Amino acid sequence: MTRLVFMVGRVEKYLLEGIKSEGSIHVTLIDPEKVTPPQASRVAGKAKVSGTSAIMIGGSTFVSGAHLDDVVKAVKHTVKIPVILFPNNVTGISRFADAIWFMSLLNSVDPYFLIGAQVLGAPLVKKYHLEPLSLGYIIVGEGGTAGVVGRAVPVPYNKPELAAAHALAGQYLGMRFIYLEGGSGVKRPVPPEMIRAVKHYIDVPLVVGGGIKTRAQALATASAGADMIVTGNVVENTEVSQKVSEIVEGIKHGRT
Repeated sequence: MTRLVFMVGRVEKYLLEGIKSEGSIHVTLIDPEKVTPPQASRVAGKAKVSGTSAIMIGGSTFVSGAHLDDVVKAVKHTVKIPVILFPNNVTGISRFADAIWFMSLLNSVDPYFLIGAQVLGAPLVKKYHLEPLSLGYIIVGEGGTAGVVGRAVPVPYNKPELAAAHALAGQYLGMRFIYLEGGSGVKRPVPPEMIRAVKHYIDVPLVVGGGIKTRAQALATASAGADMIVTGNVVENTEVSQKVSEIVEGIKHGRT
């Protein structure tokens, strides 16, 4: 009988080692639609100096492939930490990144976002030698633009057990990371009660993003059990270093 062996890639190993060492790590999300390549380069450089562990590049709406490539190349030229694609569609794939969140939107009502886009994108991931990071993506709360574009039925914040069931199903389907997404620019981040409920159920790393803007919110998110905390809109201004430093400080205090 042939036994399948799933090798842990370089980026996944790096993330897991960071989580093991730090308790929780911070990742900066850059939306290529909102920045020029030089701006992306500056954000990534300042975020790295301030303690971010990796750079995610992606957004909820369309961006040209050429522009995405230019943004990824600019970031790669500036920082040596992993650059991970966060695609909303097959147009969000660039050959110049290190890895890609190969994800399924678990609470979408559209089969395209469950498996269709993945079928179209898989050959490109292989062709470009990108490291696929298997991810169960769950939109919760307000959901933001991602919820609308992905035709998701967001899990209400007052139903943490439902989010936990989605997450566990993702783990049992073989997904190696689970992502609770509150939505870009939402008023309220994922509540600690929901994070704790999901963390209690799953054995794989938990990623949390959406609406985390302050040190206190980052501390609460890390304390509740988030292994990776993603912030995006908070760095879309001139105070990147200060904001990232504050959030990283909150994360460190949250898991000590």
